[in-house]
Amino acid sequence: MIKQYIPNIIEACKGRLVQKGPVDYIEGISTDTRNLEEKNLFIPLIGENFDGHDFITKANENGASAVLYQKDKKIPIEMLEDITVIEVEDTLIALQQISKYYKEIFPIPFIGVTGSVGKTSTKDMISSVLANKHKVLKNIGNFNNHIGLPLTIFNLNGSHEIAVLEMGMSGFGEIQKLAEIVEPSIAVITNIGVSHIENLGSRENIMKAKLEITAFLKENEYLLLNGDNDLLKTLRKEDTPYRKIFFGLTEENDIFPKDLVDLGEEGFSFTIEVEGVDHRFMLKQPGLHNVYNALAAIWIGLKQGMDIEAIKEGLRLYAPSKMRMEMIELQDMKIINDAYNASPDSMEAALSVLAKTKGKRKIAVLGDMFEMGHFSETGHRLVGKYVVDHNIDVLITVGDMAQWIGNEALEQKSNQIIYTAKDNKEAINVLNNMINNEDVILIKASRGMAMEEIAHYLQERS
Repeated sequence: MIKQYIPNIIEACKGRLVQKGPVDYIEGISTDTRNLEEKNLFIPLIGENFDGHDFITKANENGASAVLYQKDKKIPIEMLEDITVIEVEDTLIALQQISKYYKEIFPIPFIGVTGSVGKTSTKDMISSVLANKHKVLKNIGNFNNHIGLPLTIFNLNGSHEIAVLEMGMSGFGEIQKLAEIVEPSIAVITNIGVSHIENLGSRENIMKAKLEITAFLKENEYLLLNGDNDLLKTLRKEDTPYRKIFFGLTEENDIFPKDLVDLGEEGFSFTIEVEGVDHRFMLKQPGLHNVYNALAAIWIGLKQGMDIEAIKEGLRLYAPSKMRMEMIELQDMKIINDAYNASPDSMEAALSVLAKTKGKRKIAVLGDMFEMGHFSETGHRLVGKYVVDHNIDVLITVGDMAQWIGNEALEQKSNQIIYTAKDNKEAINVLNNMINNEDVILIKASRGMAMEEIAHYLQERS
């Protein structure tokens, strides 16, 4: 973070100066005293099971220049020495207001990415392409929500030339708030699936919530859309003040691949026509969903004035984040660790990669998918059908809801060997008793299932 003067911070969050300390500036912002550094501003957030106000004195001890506090909270002012104290209406809103103020200091392009699945991989691939020419800021890990995104923005400094920011949500209004902070000039919607359908009720409502990313797009700014998605493709007929660019596999899209060659676990090669000239691209990541990600990244690279060879190199250097289609090659087996999250769409994509990965037996260890509400049984049964369609040799389900995956595979009269496990420990025991050399094992479930435990065990076992 670039040094900011406290009067500007007070103005940004509409705060009231309660006590003036000897240092009139901050050099960073923290919501956690465990990683707070000297001359930081401490913002105490309030959660279901914690209240950051309990740590204000600790922030003072750790050398903070200033602290905020929420006006309905009592804090020990008499114990806060040599520190600026600022009262605000709501500390979370203040965090967001300060991040918006700070973002506006930087006259650089901001790109926003959202969608039901594939947000992180798309954000990472766009960033990989752009980073071959520009200094890029992007979210780290899951810092994509109403707290994580503002904290990401505070990492901006004078060296950054562009920012690519993932925006997550679980209900209406959340992406609107993030878009208000970021005001992207290019927005990307990867697809509309069933993630968060429990909160939003229908895929149509999910699309409405995702489209909040366009709330601050101006004339001649861009929305990139997956033109092969059944709901997003309907937006072709909509009049909008911003420009729409559709990416997909068919020629009706603005950018699409020609001569697409699936190389299995080695990735894909394809041709893109740019200004009447065909250019061949190589993508080293398996999974057709990564072709969609690449199309968005290529278009944005071209829009930012990059030459073709620089874009190609950026795609070559792309590597997925941990636990997102992470291919781990051990001496006696391969593991596809995709345990970060799951939905029916991402399960199908992962099973497709498993089916095409070289190995003697294909083993899918699939756990519960959360936040699906009334669609839960249908969604899990869809995955059971995908297991059969992709001729997976062994299925191990983990958790109560995942049993529907196995039930559907059985009802399809498949040839799969099917095991059920109530938790990760039981799944590990099943694997211990049946894995062989040259097996390929996919591990995937919703985040709450913590199925990376299985991947870690297999790595240590090897």
